[in-house]
Amino acid sequence: MELSPRLRAVADWVPPGARLVDVGTDHGLLPVFLLQKGILKRVIASDLRRGPLEKARQNAMRYGMEAEIEFRLCRGLEAVAADEVDAISICGMGGETIANILSDAAWTGQGSHTMLLQPMSSLPELRLWLSTHGYRIKNEQIICEGKELYIIFRVTAGEMQPLTPGEVWAGRQDSGMNWELRGRLLDILYRRAVRARDGLRRSNKEEDIAKLSEFQCLAEELERMKKEWDTWQP
Repeated sequence: MELSPRLRAVADWVPPGARLVDVGTDHGLLPVFLLQKGILKRVIASDLRRGPLEKARQNAMRYGMEAEIEFRLCRGLEAVAADEVDAISICGMGGETIANILSDAAWTGQGSHTMLLQPMSSLPELRLWLSTHGYRIKNEQIICEGKELYIIFRVTAGEMQPLTPGEVWAGRQDSGMNWELRGRLLDILYRRAVRARDGLRRSNKEEDIAKLSEFQCLAEELERMKKEWDTWQP
């Protein structure tokens, strides 16, 4: 089985031998791949909907892995206990949905579980939520799939230093990172912040005027981060 670049990057971060729950497993491709490669021996695959979970079961049967996957119909982590798993993958959902899943399973912020998160939207909101609710973003990875850039977070329980507005949008950076796509990401985010700032400048709404300073500072910080990143490149 071949995975998309996003799922393959997640698979590469799954600790070998871990007890994994794949939340929102959809077609169950990640669990089947991890079992095929011998990275894991058993996996829990959960989904909110019966249709995708049945599709995941059919895919597991197709590849002869149905005995190694336990399928659970549930919302988020409702049917998963803390002592059943070491690692959690949540991929292809909005950042706010991911935050809600973790919030509803308070044990994720108290133990030593590895959480691999691949949000499709609301990345700044997810970063900020994690950093202010007892989670630590250990690593981030940028993946290009088609024409889009996606971010994967590796997260554990634990405190982290407060993020600046630019870091909320783009994540932290240092000169030791080997991120081929980071310069492109910073360009995209800077242009997005500038568009938002310029739109606010044209507005007469009181609430937009209040936001203008926030987006002006954000655009300036992202520009500084991009210049800093460029100075680190060979």
